[in-house]
Amino acid sequence: MKKIKELIVVEGHNDTFRLKRFFDCDTIETGGDMVNRETLDRIAAAQKSRGVIVFTDPDRPGEHIRSVISRHVPGIKHAFIEKAKAKTDKKVGVEHAEKKDLEESLANCVTFMEETESLSWHDFIDLGLVGHAARREEVCRLFHIGKCNAKTCFKRLNQMGVTARQILEKLNEQSNCD
Repeated sequence: MKKIKELIVVEGHNDTFRLKRFFDCDTIETGGDMVNRETLDRIAAAQKSRGVIVFTDPDRPGEHIRSVISRHVPGIKHAFIEKAKAKTDKKVGVEHAEKKDLEESLANCVTFMEETESLSWHDFIDLGLVGHAARREEVCRLFHIGKCNAKTCFKRLNQMGVTARQILEKLNEQSNCD
């Protein structure tokens, strides 16, 4: 069983149960989309001692939790899972993902830095990432930043220091593999 050093922030006990089934890990549960001060303090302390990976559901409440934690605890890692890999007919969540998809998500964590501009909005548009959801979703998948709208995609890519050239290289690599 793979040991994960960082504490993993999840939404609830079903997520914890699922992760502990496959990994030797510790979690902090937010208990839903309203993250309280006590939970934020625990996450901040964990970040200082062991590091933190935020691994929330690929839905609106999960993104809200991720956003709140990111504003209060800098330097945390983020793991994203595609909605299609974490859902049943009626529900979506980390708790529904298969082992291989959880492993892939945790192996491809990203860290967002303070606001930088490695990629201009003009370049972002020229790359076809505004108004072309399928192309943007491909870039989100290639950089492991979760499915997001154009504004969030632009922000996350910049927070990772990604350049237009790096995006083109990844897209070219992908098209050569197809």
